[in-house]
Amino acid sequence: MSKRFLRWAEAWIEEHIPPGANPDIESHEARAQRLSETLFAEAAVAGFTNAEAEEERQRVAPLVLAAVSDSTDFDINAYHLKLQLAQENEDGD
Repeated sequence: MSKRFLRWAEAWIEEHIPPGANPDIESHEARAQRLSETLFAEAAVAGFTNAEAEEERQRVAPLVLAAVSDSTDFDINAYHLKLQLAQENEDGD
């Protein structure tokens, strides 16, 4: 994963997806998909090429889903997803 893109994506997620902000009007998956598309549209504005963004699409999607799924209630699926992401990040690329 491109470290520069990852740092930018993580900052974008923190800025645009506050914890517990999903009002349950749309599913976590639908909201994650919508916000992912917004993230990648803004990546072009931030100076990333389409090739860079497409290369990272599969890796960033779980980060967005984990952020969207995060709420004030304990969500076991979000916990498992975050655990898997943490393990992948520890393994390195």
